Amino acid sequence: MSALHRHPRRIVVVGGGVAGLILATRLGRALGATGHAAITLVDRSPTHVWKPMLHTIAAGTWNIYQQQVQYLTHARAHDFSYVPGELDGIDRAARRIHLAPIRLEGETVAEARELAYDTLVLALGSSANDFGTPGVNEHCHWIDSQAQADAFNRRLRAHVARSFVNGNYIDVAIVGGGATGVELAAEMSRMVELAASYGTETSIRQRLRLTLLEGAPRILNAFPEAVSISASAQLRGLGIDVRTKVRVMAADAKGFVLESGERIDAALKVWAAGIRAANGIADCGLELNKLGQVVVTPSLLVSGEDCIFAVGDCASLIPHGAERPLPSTAQVANQQALHLARHLPAWLSGKQVPPFSFRDLGALVSLSDYNAFGTLGRFGFFRGGFIKGRFAQLSHALLYRSHQLSLHGPSRAALLWLAERINALVNPKIRIS
Repeated sequence: MSALHRHPRRIVVVGGGVAGLILATRLGRALGATGHAAITLVDRSPTHVWKPMLHTIAAGTWNIYQQQVQYLTHARAHDFSYVPGELDGIDRAARRIHLAPIRLEGETVAEARELAYDTLVLALGSSANDFGTPGVNEHCHWIDSQAQADAFNRRLRAHVARSFVNGNYIDVAIVGGGATGVELAAEMSRMVELAASYGTETSIRQRLRLTLLEGAPRILNAFPEAVSISASAQLRGLGIDVRTKVRVMAADAKGFVLESGERIDAALKVWAAGIRAANGIADCGLELNKLGQVVVTPSLLVSGEDCIFAVGDCASLIPHGAERPLPSTAQVANQQALHLARHLPAWLSGKQVPPFSFRDLGALVSLSDYNAFGTLGRFGFFRGGFIKGRFAQLSHALLYRSHQLSLHGPSRAALLWLAERINALVNPKIRIS
């Protein structure tokens, strides 16, 4: 290995999601603060939100401004740099990444640029997969980013307002019965319920007509069957029309067309089905799987590369002895980021990054304030056990608190939690304006 590989100075992390921001924060503390390396985080958005909670921003039950992390100020506090940008290509020979121009409301705020690196970490995340279904891009909302969730919420609030004034139905259809679709459906039900409590028009709750469409035999197909059965019963109890074994053939301005020929009419349409790697890496010359994810070795190095790593949803790692890659979850992304943050400083000195080993801590799905279901991890006395109710809700909330703790440390994380509690006492429970 060359001297440059043993002693890289410029570490560039592309993507500020769960994995990217944790990694940049930890490397900033370990290497940036001591001057051993210059850490740069690249992301198109100026702010970070915890992706597993995007559905609450979409429904308007979470304070978008209070929960987001400003990259610029966070970078300053943790000894790394933030560069606004979107990956447009990688020149592996020259060790430079190309950044696309950034346009905001028709104005170019940043021209196309290049950024040099000695070590590159791809943490671009993922998005839903439309599988080439006609009309989806033109007529459906996606909930893969803060901007997309906020855009959907603006339209949702407009429909709720019209229902208050004119008595219109609020017709919503969600394609995808995974965690995002299921949690969004429950959160929207809760939002309309709370909206009704602020006015005299309480019948608005009955005017929400929400359909959840899933192609698999059951919703939450990646979860144990007990979780799926319990969540289905809870959603149907809320009046949500849960349909499984249905294939969506097209979307248009008025709704969805199913394989059977049936139409599902909906003014608001959300696509939350499937998964694919985020844009930016398709034409970079890296080895990709069929979902566009970067194939990585057990050390999280990109296959065939010696100074490019990939973590989180944009990476595909098949553990030794397994048949399938690790799932694209926040749990995997978090563990991979911590693993690389722990071992990258030694790698810079010529040591090897040990193989990543995923520790399954269980799976949880939260149906707003109504209920939560999940399974415990494969360890401990109650390993693999089914949990529900208040304990499952608290466990789900703890996941976000752990994320805050990892980013901010105990003192600031505690202050953020206290601020949230105070604001909850004086502010509306839903986003009204």
